[in-house]
Amino acid sequence: MNTPLDWPSIVGLCGTACIIGAYAYLTLAKATNPFLLHGTNLLGAALLTVSLLYHTNWASLVLEFFWASIALLGLVKAWRGRKEAAE
Repeated sequence: MNTPLDWPSIVGLCGTACIIGAYAYLTLAKATNPFLLHGTNLLGAALLTVSLLYHTNWASLVLEFFWASIALLGLVKAWRGRKEAAE
């Protein structure tokens, strides 16, 4: 493989680090903050999407769409739960 480590690849690696970090956080933390968990997953999916727009891999791009969608749903659920707890 002779692919250079260009800026889209570095952005994608940062996205990968976010997603792996969020998964480690979910696995290792006694109690998780849903905003941190889902926000980190959303950031990771966004960074990977930027990378995939330059180095297109359609299967991975579809995966990141769903990953980001689930993260957004998690953030909405957490936000609604926060509002309900305040009432």
